[in-house]
Amino acid sequence: MWHQLEATLSDSLNLNFVIKDKRSISGGDISQAYLISDGTFQFFVKVNKTQFIDNFNCEAHALSTIEHTDSISCPKVICVEQSKAHSFLVLNYLNFDDQQGCDWEKAGKKLAKMHLNSAQAMFGFEDDNYIGNTLQPNKWHKNWASFFSEQRIGYQLKLLADKGIRLGDIDEIVAVIHNLLKPRKAQACLLHGDLWRGNIGFHQQQPFIYDPTSYYGDNEVDLAMTELFGTFPDEFYLGYYSKIPESAGYHQRKEIYNFYHILNHVNLFGDSYLNQAKSMLKCIAQF
Repeated sequence: MWHQLEATLSDSLNLNFVIKDKRSISGGDISQAYLISDGTFQFFVKVNKTQFIDNFNCEAHALSTIEHTDSISCPKVICVEQSKAHSFLVLNYLNFDDQQGCDWEKAGKKLAKMHLNSAQAMFGFEDDNYIGNTLQPNKWHKNWASFFSEQRIGYQLKLLADKGIRLGDIDEIVAVIHNLLKPRKAQACLLHGDLWRGNIGFHQQQPFIYDPTSYYGDNEVDLAMTELFGTFPDEFYLGYYSKIPESAGYHQRKEIYNFYHILNHVNLFGDSYLNQAKSMLKCIAQF
């Protein structure tokens, strides 16, 4: 695999790339991650089984789409490749700073710029992609309430039902979510899609986002996720809201948008998140 990767990088970079240093590094729960270098260039490499190539292509597509918004930075995609036994995604390597003392206000402003620069008419994405290992359907839709209630909440509930886990009548839950989101006049914009503290970093004092599961949706989806597993620093929200002011009703919608992620965690990790999902659904039903 590594010889094939050397050949692919040599073609991509138009030079003779020979790996002189290869280190295993922390890269998440799904793929193995490595830092490789020829002594001059350094790259971050994600490695998985060969059938994982579609996941890597989706991630590369999302990163390239974010890059084209000319807003917040993200790792540059070098290549996606596969061998008989492996697939791999190669990105430029970023040596992230200690997040303490970094310019979180700038990060908030840059994320808002991404949302503002990518406004469009339809909700969805060019392709279905993945959130974790779960397929994320992105069929285009004109109506935000329908898109999110059906392709996010309804889809996750059906996956759980296939595993014998039911939180209630799926159609009724989808209808509740739809009715709660119906008044929201959401503007479709490009989302990171999984923006928790582990998917943002700072390189040379510039904010970078990575590991996206992007689609076009309500900007509040990204904001909500920043508050799900502990909030970002206050300066982040100060920067964001200086560009896109907070909308009335956000704190209720935040619960709805994060309900999607918790349902996905139940699908991915099992019963440890089930009580949280039930509690969130009970809260949502009282709105």
